[in-house]
Amino acid sequence: MASIGPFVEISRIQSEINRLFDNLLELKQSGGEAGGEWLPNADVYETDEELVVKFEVPGVALKDVSLAINGNNLILRGEKRRAEPAKAAKYHCMERGFGKFKRVVHISSPVNTHKARTELSEGVLKVCFPKVPDKRGEEVPIRIGDRS
Repeated sequence: MASIGPFVEISRIQSEINRLFDNLLELKQSGGEAGGEWLPNADVYETDEELVVKFEVPGVALKDVSLAINGNNLILRGEKRRAEPAKAAKYHCMERGFGKFKRVVHISSPVNTHKARTELSEGVLKVCFPKVPDKRGEEVPIRIGDRS
């Protein structure tokens, strides 16, 4: 089995730290209503044509999840409902998280948010945004008029 390189592992740890700080900041700004007992993990990547965000939301019904864009933030809200335990069931372990959640992912590339596509399959919510040309930082000539 091939080992994970140190840079990949450092990148993964940094990503997890950023996620925790982003969600703590969101919790503080929202007055404590954000968050819940669990938080969906997310992957963000881009191809030549689009930016893709994937959220792990196993056990979450489509009717219990919503997406929104606010500025450069993609906001996933929802609730993972706890199944009613069987009568006379005696649990030995309960590790699965349940409850309301709110996950915010910063979108750093210029994308067309109006043409987003979504797909929920096998517990993964995939959101695809078509990329648009980045005009920021590009030199734009300005015509100087004659002062005659």
